[in-house]
Amino acid sequence: MEQEQQDAFYMARAMYLARKGLYTTDPNPRVGCVLVKEDRIIGEGWHQRAGQSHAEVEALNDAANAGEGSAGATAYVTLEPCSHHGRTPPCCEALLKAGIKRVVAAMQDPNPKVAGQGLDYLKSAGIEVSTGVLEEDARLLNRGFIKRMTENRPFVRSKLAMSLDGRTAMASGESQWITSPEARADVHRLRAESSAILTGINTVLADDPSLTARIDKEVVQPVRVVLDSALQMPVTAKMLTLPGRTLILACNNHNSVRPEPVEGHKDKFQKLQNAGAEVYQLPENKGQLDLAEVLTFLAGQEINDVLVEAGAVLNGALLSENLVDEWVVYLAPKILGDQGRGLFHLPTLTKLIDSKEMRFNDVLRIGKDLKLTF
Repeated sequence: MEQEQQDAFYMARAMYLARKGLYTTDPNPRVGCVLVKEDRIIGEGWHQRAGQSHAEVEALNDAANAGEGSAGATAYVTLEPCSHHGRTPPCCEALLKAGIKRVVAAMQDPNPKVAGQGLDYLKSAGIEVSTGVLEEDARLLNRGFIKRMTENRPFVRSKLAMSLDGRTAMASGESQWITSPEARADVHRLRAESSAILTGINTVLADDPSLTARIDKEVVQPVRVVLDSALQMPVTAKMLTLPGRTLILACNNHNSVRPEPVEGHKDKFQKLQNAGAEVYQLPENKGQLDLAEVLTFLAGQEINDVLVEAGAVLNGALLSENLVDEWVVYLAPKILGDQGRGLFHLPTLTKLIDSKEMRFNDVLRIGKDLKLTF
């Protein structure tokens, strides 16, 4: 097997391992590592949870437990080995100490604390370094982490469900269930992949959702985020009784994030905190939360990937400001009629020339429905 083919083969295995952490590694990236010696895998591992061993250390331990010596081996890793002391020691030092002779990294770490320093450390120690093997796959796997590190904003995906005639609910608001059980199960996988689920207060008042990921695998539950400009959140909301974090984001008339209540909100603020919520007041834009500021704030909370589950008003506002990176629309073969509710509230869009154009990324059949990714 030629070197280029060999590198791609073993990196593909490392990618497979990295995906094992798809639901558990937040706020860290998903990383896999394979150790190869004399054309044979001698150890492998992946990062499972923040604060636990990184993929490289897991792979070294796996080799040691199997009685394999790592000296002279090649390490295939889906992200540049870290060079700084965080919750765990630098992986660069562990690889050097183990006698690794070559490191193949899919991509450079976008984290400013690393950003090439790990690769430089390995090179200066005499270790051969190669990068860019299956880099596109590596970037896709950690697109939220990359966006947070490079743009100070999470990757935003919005999930919508509609009928064949583009309706999300009946005129009365009745919407359970437009889509099939298979599509709803797929939504829970989207939730599990996400660092946070974001919704608007109108959705909470109408549906009292849990916003939890219910899948048959281990999952770190996403943070629940409610945009609540006027602080209308009921203290009896179901999500406040569930484990995990619930963030309530309200408006203030100051140009900064405030973790304490402004006048007029103190009593409600305290009740929500007593009920288990974290309440923050963020800058406003014409009486509503400034959505760009919301995303910057969430990045500051170490949130990599946001899944939006909301109604036409919030989705319309996000679309208008081009703040959504990916739209996932489940299309059910049903007709709800011209009185049904639409996908987006866009009152200022009146001319065809101003229409919002999207690009298809994928079309997949799930149960009776189609999953459209834009």
